[in-house]
Amino acid sequence: MTDIRTYGGWRRRRGLGLLGLGTTGTFVALGALTALVLTVSVDLRAALYTGPPAALAGALVLIRVSGVPVAHLIARRIRWSYGKARGHTRYRAGVVVAHPRAFQLPGVLAATRLMSAEDAFGRPYGIVWDRRAGLFTATLKVSPASTWLAERSDADTWVANWGAWLASLGHMPAVRLVTVTVETAPEPGSALADTVSRALSSTAPEAAALLMRQLVSTAPRTAARVNTYVSVTFDPARSPVGQGDMSTAIGELGRTTEALACALGSCGVTVTGRATAPELAGIVRAAYDPAARADTARSHDLTWADAGPIGAEEHPDHYRHDSGISVSWAWHEAPRQNVPADMLSRLVAPGPHPKRVSLQYRPLPAAEATRVLEDEVNAAAFREQYRRRTGRDETARDAYDQARARQAAAEEATWAGVTLVTLYVATTVMREEDLAQAIAVTEAAAEASRIRLRRLWGSQSAGFATTLPCGVCPAELTRRSW
Repeated sequence: MTDIRTYGGWRRRRGLGLLGLGTTGTFVALGALTALVLTVSVDLRAALYTGPPAALAGALVLIRVSGVPVAHLIARRIRWSYGKARGHTRYRAGVVVAHPRAFQLPGVLAATRLMSAEDAFGRPYGIVWDRRAGLFTATLKVSPASTWLAERSDADTWVANWGAWLASLGHMPAVRLVTVTVETAPEPGSALADTVSRALSSTAPEAAALLMRQLVSTAPRTAARVNTYVSVTFDPARSPVGQGDMSTAIGELGRTTEALACALGSCGVTVTGRATAPELAGIVRAAYDPAARADTARSHDLTWADAGPIGAEEHPDHYRHDSGISVSWAWHEAPRQNVPADMLSRLVAPGPHPKRVSLQYRPLPAAEATRVLEDEVNAAAFREQYRRRTGRDETARDAYDQARARQAAAEEATWAGVTLVTLYVATTVMREEDLAQAIAVTEAAAEASRIRLRRLWGSQSAGFATTLPCGVCPAELTRRSW
């Protein structure tokens, strides 16, 4: 019997929080407790006035719903109500407008612009420019090898080389994040029909031509389209050569992307080229209007003005856009146990509805990674000392967390990379009655992959845009002042 190699070591980033709280929640709870103690020490009767507010503040940060503090849920609801009242959840594009940029993309993609550049061989490729953050995103089209048809030793080698590839990003300070997107959709048959019609000779025997047409007519019932992209988001402000002008930044992005593409060959991935500007516009357009997927695949002159929807409206639990209704999730918790290399195969496998699964990697620079891991180890030690002084028993999760923190620090000391990883999933249906089935299928696939997903309540449009190869990162968006 052959031993199967497994992988693990994921750990949620934690600060000096106590009782499962974050740093902010811990200070709020301690502040409320301190205020109550000081007030009581001065005047016992004052506790009648300060006690209820302190208890309420503590309850808001201590009580959790599905792992989220009540204070966060209330703040999220307030922001949602404010945005809805201001009309920020609805988008309508003008049909007859003279302005060339009338068809602006909605939501977090509004600040993006599509540009075209050339690589060192003169081949064009597309770049999504985030004008607000100053980030540039280029996308590689890749074809990964299936681990189901490969030797176990080859799959283990690919995973090891992928880990080394991610670790190398820590020595590229200009690379802000890398997003791997797997897009699956039922094949409408247009691609196969177009290919066969172009290849079919007019002098072919009638029996052979009839057979080919019959094969094409039956293929859509069983076929699926699977596209995989690796998007590299580049930050010129972090480049060692300096910011310079836009041409300098794009040139540095092209060289960095080419180096990363060459290294992907040892990870079981074949790079088939860079996505051109019309291809990126087609990907976004097909996501917003799944009914036009076949027409989008045939078009080769799409622009960013064609990519956005005619209308879109965000609801707390779903997102309506043109001919589709989408639901988005985020990674709530990584697997607690070690898993095999094909852990995500169930989640990324084609289903009855279009689906996109995006893994985002935010590499920490090598110098910063050491400091971050030392802080994590010190925070774990602080929680351990607090537990001992308060006489609390050590839980299995506390012991596991402390061991993982030390293990991560030890591995980083031996030149391992440190990467913040998140996962986002979006599924789309064209009929509202299919929405419940699509949600159930996606969540069941996540459970089979030992992944816990959480619906992005109140952030459906942002989650939808994150699964597109446009360089959108929710963690970066929270730091901006809109």
